[in-house]
Amino acid sequence: MGAITACRTAVLGGHVEQCDDCGATRIAYNSCRNRHCPKCQGAARAQWLAERQAELLPVPYFHVIFTLPAPAREIAFQNKAVVYAILFRCAAETLNSIAADPKHLGAQLGVTAVLHTWGQTLQHHPHVHCVVPGSGPSLDGTRWVACRPGFFLPVRVLARLFRRLFLQELQAAFAAGQLGFFGNLAHLADPAAFTRRLDQLRRTDWVRQATIRRARTGAGVFRLLYASRRHRQQPTDLARRW
Repeated sequence: MGAITACRTAVLGGHVEQCDDCGATRIAYNSCRNRHCPKCQGAARAQWLAERQAELLPVPYFHVIFTLPAPAREIAFQNKAVVYAILFRCAAETLNSIAADPKHLGAQLGVTAVLHTWGQTLQHHPHVHCVVPGSGPSLDGTRWVACRPGFFLPVRVLARLFRRLFLQELQAAFAAGQLGFFGNLAHLADPAAFTRRLDQLRRTDWVRQATIRRARTGAGVFRLLYASRRHRQQPTDLARRW
């Protein structure tokens, strides 16, 4: 906060600019260059959005969100790196698998995904925002396949596959000793207790954990994601792969 309040004031020093024609001068104070400062990030934001705009295809875009129910969020809070990576992989695999099914779209997808780790109330609420074009090349690469007007993929089908893939990977991570538990979750270190937690998650309806919104433009969704992109928790290689 100190850097932001001192930004472009005499506290940080500055320099004098003078017009070669009329001799008019003005003082330009230095910027704090803090990544949280709204004044210093304006140019970076505009550049980032312009770069994303150049990547957009002339097709409809959809905003797909994958999140976790409360019993899974508890596990994620104590195992962030492992569970966030699982969340990314399962979201990507879910979209690609359902889109590749000829009953739904029969096409390959490209996905840009961003991880948010809290919600609007600043409670721990990990979820992945996906910007997805509503079309793609056919599986054999011979033609372009577009979704139906205004409809992308069935949410209930996405939710069920996402639940199955996520719980499979969570079980595998537990079996490999990659999960740790402490405090009020210490009892989950017992295999029987962890199995009961998975059974509870299997009985939970995950339809609300997968939502799809029609995006007016892909750029509009990227603008929404920009403000939180510095808070992404996933490793850099995951960001590049998904």
